[in-house]
Amino acid sequence: MTSPQLGSRTLHSALVKVPQVTAFFWVIKVLATTVGETFADYLNSTLGFGLPKTTYVISALLIAMLVVQFRKSTYVPWVYWLVVILISVAGTLVTDNLTDNFGVPLTTTTIIFSICLAITFVVWYKSEGTLSIHSVITRKREAFYWLAILFTFALGTASGDLVNEKFAIGYSKGFILFGGLILLTSVGFRLGVNAVLSFWIAYILTRPLGASLGDLLTQPKIAEDGGFPGMGIDKYIVNGVFAVVIVALVTYLQIAKPDVITEVDVTELGDIDASTI
Repeated sequence: MTSPQLGSRTLHSALVKVPQVTAFFWVIKVLATTVGETFADYLNSTLGFGLPKTTYVISALLIAMLVVQFRKSTYVPWVYWLVVILISVAGTLVTDNLTDNFGVPLTTTTIIFSICLAITFVVWYKSEGTLSIHSVITRKREAFYWLAILFTFALGTASGDLVNEKFAIGYSKGFILFGGLILLTSVGFRLGVNAVLSFWIAYILTRPLGASLGDLLTQPKIAEDGGFPGMGIDKYIVNGVFAVVIVALVTYLQIAKPDVITEVDVTELGDIDASTI
């Protein structure tokens, strides 16, 4: 592939299929983690679907929304974030199925998904010459992007459960731990650590951060069945509030468009064939 002479940054920024990374991005992402997990629990337990049927339902919904996402020519907030919520559930279900149905240890799933994510990044970079989300302007790159997102959620679920439950540090300490790691990543970025590397590290860590927050808020004050205590707030109240906040924020993004990428540094585009733009 060859790199075209790109005279206009705004011409190509209009084709980027993902949002600008702002405070809105991280807030919605963390909240979506908890809401998505609760929706899966609702299908699994409350409606009695069970883990296999819940997996089929979520997978079907995810595929349908991915089709919608891929058919859009630009970033559309409500479509993008609905895909994120569904893929967060799918990633969680992949880990849960391996652990609960097949007895695969969390240490093993953490290693497996780390390898899968690393392979995705290597193939993506070798193919496109960049891992920047600002370069997601073709369907091929978008496919790499969503595959990487799926593995980040699966890895975040496995590593979060491993730390919070297997290593028995509890939800409050887990929230502090993952929050602290994200803060260190942010500091590293400010000090000159590569922006793309910092983004993907933070993206992985927000999954266990959101899960730890959700469990901390909703688990009983008195631990049951060897679990860890939480604040005892009804999970449907917590996630109902979270869902309302997500809808409000996404509606604002849909109308005001503060997260639409308006400029792309040509150095972030990597190897791109002009005929594909």
